[in-house]
Amino acid sequence: MPRLVFLCALLVAAFVASADRAAAQTAQLRGFVTDEADGQPLPSANVALRPLADPDALFGAATDLDGFYAVIGLEPGPYAIRVSLLGYEAYEDTLALAPGTRQLDIELATAEETLGAATVQGDRASGAATVTAGVQRIRPADIRNVPAPDVTGDLVNYLVSLPGIVTSGDRGGQLFIRGGEPSQNLVLLDGMPVFQPFHVLGFYSAFPTDLLSSADVYAGGYDARFGGQLSSVLDVTSRNGNLREVSATAAIAPFVSSLSIEAPLIPDQLSVLASGRRSVVDQIADQYVSAPLPFDFSDAFAKLYFVPSKNSRFSLTGLYTTDRGAIGEIESDRPDEVRYTNRGGSFRYLLLPAEQPLLAEILFSYSELATELGPSPEQLDTDSERDRQIRTADLSRINTEVNLTYLLGVGDLRLGAYIKTTNVASQLNGLFQNVTLNQNHVTEAGFYLQPEFTIGGLLLSPGVRTTSSPHLGQSFIEPRFRGEFEIGPHKLSVAAGLYNQPIVGVSDRRDATSVFTAYTVAPDQQTPEALHLLGGYRLQPAPFIDMSIEGFYKDLRNLSVSEFTAVPQLTTALEPADGEAYGMDLRAEARPGGATFSATYGLSFVDYTTVSDRNRVLYGDPVLTFRPGHDRRHQVTLVASGPVFGVDLSARWQFGSGLPYSRALGFDTFLQPTSRPDLFNDPGQARVLYERPFNGILPTYSRLDLSADRTFDVGPTRLTAQLGVINAYDRRNLFAFDIFTLRRSDQLPIIPTFGLKLETR
Repeated sequence: MPRLVFLCALLVAAFVASADRAAAQTAQLRGFVTDEADGQPLPSANVALRPLADPDALFGAATDLDGFYAVIGLEPGPYAIRVSLLGYEAYEDTLALAPGTRQLDIELATAEETLGAATVQGDRASGAATVTAGVQRIRPADIRNVPAPDVTGDLVNYLVSLPGIVTSGDRGGQLFIRGGEPSQNLVLLDGMPVFQPFHVLGFYSAFPTDLLSSADVYAGGYDARFGGQLSSVLDVTSRNGNLREVSATAAIAPFVSSLSIEAPLIPDQLSVLASGRRSVVDQIADQYVSAPLPFDFSDAFAKLYFVPSKNSRFSLTGLYTTDRGAIGEIESDRPDEVRYTNRGGSFRYLLLPAEQPLLAEILFSYSELATELGPSPEQLDTDSERDRQIRTADLSRINTEVNLTYLLGVGDLRLGAYIKTTNVASQLNGLFQNVTLNQNHVTEAGFYLQPEFTIGGLLLSPGVRTTSSPHLGQSFIEPRFRGEFEIGPHKLSVAAGLYNQPIVGVSDRRDATSVFTAYTVAPDQQTPEALHLLGGYRLQPAPFIDMSIEGFYKDLRNLSVSEFTAVPQLTTALEPADGEAYGMDLRAEARPGGATFSATYGLSFVDYTTVSDRNRVLYGDPVLTFRPGHDRRHQVTLVASGPVFGVDLSARWQFGSGLPYSRALGFDTFLQPTSRPDLFNDPGQARVLYERPFNGILPTYSRLDLSADRTFDVGPTRLTAQLGVINAYDRRNLFAFDIFTLRRSDQLPIIPTFGLKLETR
């Protein structure tokens, strides 16, 4: 480790020295591109420079999520500049560049005329088929193409339409991404971890569409900046509040009502954006839906955004969510109920040093998740009964991170350092066997290095992330690599990396209704690790058509899974396991005129292997290989949306092959081997006689959702009305099957939806 640190320091010093020399001899142009109407940053805007002395030469850059751009290594002299973005009027001007750094901030005005179908759209930054080595960017416009039971829309409705993402259904709030467990996903909001981002009613997450700037989904092979999780990264960036005008939005629908407001506190410098949502299921939807809907959830969000100078930005973000809902046999007298609360906040500071070709970011965040599972507290008579039957788990993290980007002539050098402390605490009471989880904490520190080189159409980005923890007594070195090659309409991409996860989630996946996760530190010297390999090909045969194919492989080591037992009782007794996940995605999207049509297919294989003497006793072989309960082999999604006579129509049809489950052959009772068992008065302990685990297949899943939106201008406001239907042909989709009682729980039946949204213009 010390040698690696020394070599990385030398490399950084060499890059910085060369960048300083280049900056002293050449010209640099940098700045921020924002929306003229509200001051919002505009990502993916194209900045092009042409030397007036050589019109055939062209230099350029694209803006990042903060609207920042930089074009460096220019010969001093006069240039023509053009800044363009689909949906905005292009900015054109001339300027003279002298040696050194010049900052030019640009505002773009919204195009007055709607762009026609013949407009060349170029390389789209988002869309169903726009994926590069496992990375896909999602914009609010993409989310609005998918039907939802809420007129404002929600990120999770789009996520579950993607191949390789398996959901627990209409309830439970669990996503499995390319074979990984929910606890193996890293979800970030403005740099702040959100440990349980999805609400107990599966239509909703903590990220309503109106709050989003963008969301990047890394289904695997993510670069060196991200670490600590095995499976995937969901990096969500929220909008900044309006710096020019006050605006507000209110919405009501059968499942949730919402209110948001944004306003400039100091025009062009300080803004606030605040939002709140509250479920109204028990007041509206429960009155006309045939299935019981015992769900209660809410979320609140606030963000302060400040521009103290042209070279700096900072923001404060806060999030609070609550969930409460019955899981499993809802019709029973005392159904289990899950309750969880997220709390968190983040501070982000962005700085452009005066003359250095450098972008610096400082992040500080705190996140906390508190979870309970058991009967409703109102159903328990005494505190002692609560202590016996309620299971609790708490997870919190303090994180400090510094990220630097040095801008070089042929690419960028990204590097950073972090330190984080994670606390876990669980009270599992008498319902769990053979393992005791209690309070613990882990502090980790490390750094990463990820240069990026661009030569013609070739982009290479090797990287490394290092982590050291005195509490674990371990250090990790995780090499990463991403590469892209683009020529004309063709784009090839590859990604690879090693990943470790010292904090593991413990769940009993024998029953799909188990959404309770207890977190603990990985066993000594058995930190879970994964190797990711990805490769993809993307084709744009026409400006309005994208097609892609991508294959992936994940090798998983040192996993912890619940041991198999014949006792019909939830357990977090652990046994080690290895696994692998592999498959491919096929995607196609067409955008003729104002319509959008997409089709995706996902093929996935997931296998776990455990070795133990218990397996020898139960199944005759110490080696047990099985498909976990989230291994969905085939997924198909079709989406169509577009305007028809002033009405925005959208439809989505989904199909999923059956998930595996463990079948029971029968039942018996077991008496403890005492010297004189009481055969007349001791009924014994019930046991289940299983087949080999996950040897059965549940029924297939399919669903059709439809929606129609119409917008009206009402004075100074805009009113959007929505009509729709969820599960249009009333498919009886299975949510969970209790192998002990042979009772099934179904997902939601056909549900007509409606909604109204009123917003200021």
